[in-house]
Amino acid sequence: METKHLPGLLKQALLTFTVSLILFGPISGLVLDGFSFRNELMRAVTLAAVVTAGRVLISLFQMSPAGARLTKMVASNGTGVTVMTGKEKSPLLLLAFLFVAGLCLPLFADKYFLGIAILALIYCLLGLGLNIVVGLAGLLDLGFVAFYAVGAYLLALGSQYLGLGFWGALLIAPFLAALFGMVLAFPVLKMHGDYLAIVTLGFGEIIRLVLNNWLDFTGGPNGSPVPAPTFLGLEFGRTAKQGGTPFHEYFGIPYSSDYKFWFIYLVLFLVVCLAIYVVQRLRVIPLGRMWEALREDEIACRSLGVNHVFTKLTAFMLGASTGGIAGVFFAVHQGFVNPTSFTFFESALILAIVVLGGLGSTVGVILAALVLTILPEMLREFAEYRVFVFGVMMVVMMIWKPRGLVRVKRPAFFPSRPEKADGKAHPFIAQSGVEASR
Repeated sequence: METKHLPGLLKQALLTFTVSLILFGPISGLVLDGFSFRNELMRAVTLAAVVTAGRVLISLFQMSPAGARLTKMVASNGTGVTVMTGKEKSPLLLLAFLFVAGLCLPLFADKYFLGIAILALIYCLLGLGLNIVVGLAGLLDLGFVAFYAVGAYLLALGSQYLGLGFWGALLIAPFLAALFGMVLAFPVLKMHGDYLAIVTLGFGEIIRLVLNNWLDFTGGPNGSPVPAPTFLGLEFGRTAKQGGTPFHEYFGIPYSSDYKFWFIYLVLFLVVCLAIYVVQRLRVIPLGRMWEALREDEIACRSLGVNHVFTKLTAFMLGASTGGIAGVFFAVHQGFVNPTSFTFFESALILAIVVLGGLGSTVGVILAALVLTILPEMLREFAEYRVFVFGVMMVVMMIWKPRGLVRVKRPAFFPSRPEKADGKAHPFIAQSGVEASR
């Protein structure tokens, strides 16, 4: 280390120690003891010293040649958007393998792991829905959990008051959630940024409070039961409780409680695959390109004649409909719903999935949903530190890959190739790829 860097390093260490001591002092330095507290200031000093030592070691590493190369690589990693050339090989074999592997998962997974897989797929659906609103259209929505609750309570209350079943709720949920999305979108058409976030946050809290306080209709904090799913009138219980025939009796096979989980997983897996295909197609049609144009510059977008009202409404409604479908699967998987499942933390978690995966990246959202769902289960033995690890992971991700896990790829749109009289294309019109950085 050169001597000229020493004053700056000492100044940085002193600042880090001071800030760490201010943060750790009230938290770790004061320990409650009955109705009084005792002074444990040395504990806070020790933690501050550890943080300072770590910061100094990181700075020393960054000053080394290897650290400088790593810092440069991280700083330039994921900072742009790749425009596809149109010559990329289609990953059909990989997609086919993943599809078959997903269908075969119930044959090799136990009930516990299958439950985690179902939860991960539900969050994949939620992430795909919010990615339309936030990632593609650029509309910050902090109340997305409201549409999640609409789908879940549609099945619970629909079965209680209207005799609605799983399949009926699955068909109605996207339309009902889209209606709620339209109701939310109209008041916020002229809002942007923080104002939009606050309004959507309030909308999510309104839905939760209505579900919590309307005791006669929703059951309030006591929640509401959800009927088990059926397949062509066949029930997955040991005995028929809804007037149908048990699944195992109809096929003459031994009873197993795993059949219901297999059914939910397979239907959910197919719905997620369909949602991925639809979102990918939406990105390349004019509507998806209008979403991205609106996200980049609304004024320029409107000056070009784009109907911003229609564009925002479609983003909110399509994103909400995906959340409503996810809510139906959550309700049927849990067998019971109550308002505590639809708090602001759920909206923050879904938003974290979209941001960590990469705004606008479908593959990134899926990977982030799998990581943020499976990782807490792997850290269940360290339950006291799971939220801490979650926070550290988000901080590291925002430093290492500020644009998300997966670099966003945009399809290239080439003009048609006019032909000359001899049938050959003009030489000055050629398809080319571009590496664009923003």
